[in-house]
Amino acid sequence: MKVLVTGGAGFIGSAVARTLASRGDQVLAVDIGPPSRRLDAGLAASAKLEFATGDLTEWAQIAQLIKAFSPDAIVHCAAIVGVLNSVSAPFATMRVNVEGSLNLIEAMRLFDIRRMVHISTEEIYGPFDSDMINEDHPARPVKPYGISKYAVEQLARDYVRTYGLDIQHVRTCWVYGPGLPRPRVPKILIDAIIEKRSLHMNGGGDFRVDHIYVDDCVDGILKVLDHQDHRHDAYNIATGIAPSIGEIVATLKTLEPSADISIAEGDYEFTKGVSPVKKGALDISRARQELGYAPRFTLKAGLGAYLDWRRSNPV
Repeated sequence: MKVLVTGGAGFIGSAVARTLASRGDQVLAVDIGPPSRRLDAGLAASAKLEFATGDLTEWAQIAQLIKAFSPDAIVHCAAIVGVLNSVSAPFATMRVNVEGSLNLIEAMRLFDIRRMVHISTEEIYGPFDSDMINEDHPARPVKPYGISKYAVEQLARDYVRTYGLDIQHVRTCWVYGPGLPRPRVPKILIDAIIEKRSLHMNGGGDFRVDHIYVDDCVDGILKVLDHQDHRHDAYNIATGIAPSIGEIVATLKTLEPSADISIAEGDYEFTKGVSPVKKGALDISRARQELGYAPRFTLKAGLGAYLDWRRSNPV
């Protein structure tokens, strides 16, 4: 296939682009900024991977890129990601996530690109009604990030009904692993271990959310991309398990007994006054049954792989 990957220099996007190229697909990674170090490595390793600068909010630029490359499919990873970022920049979040996605979908319609996989989020659900939820859970997002992603899902559904496009939504959760840029768990804990710093969090140990290692996330995205006859347009791509942050700290200490890290009980805050809604595990039964998806990394294996990567990449 020829696949265009938006957000191709980002954490998930660069991993998707590299994996597609390594299996033989022709890939154009598009991002507003320069290639990341991990994407640079992929560009050097494969003639199947190219990079282009592009801003989703610039209609003419995106239309020109799609017309020239003429992809068979798009994996749409580009976004302003995360609750905290969206609260800090709500106007930019709506412009990039909603208007930018609409530009992309319109270009698909005009240039007859039939298939897209949109990377959505568990934030579209809002507060979880139970400790594990499936794709039929009500969508009640409460912050700009989740609201913007649900708006994209709904816009896409309208285009699917009206123009016959093929668009699926991957609802993932807290993805972690090599290259994670955002200063949150488990990155802040692993950084402290590698840099031999003390890190003692004064709350949040009881907070539970599904964590997925980036390789498993990419595997799920590609399974959605490759599947031809979808009966559903949304899939939870996660692990089906929601460890507490306290359990993550304990697991890291078993992997690195000298680690001077700890966390107190209580609720988690992204920053002072900004807390996540109630979360839990994402039921992945649909992805298992329809796509044959099965995460390979346990929490301990994923954290261990992330630690090993950081030891080899100290900066």
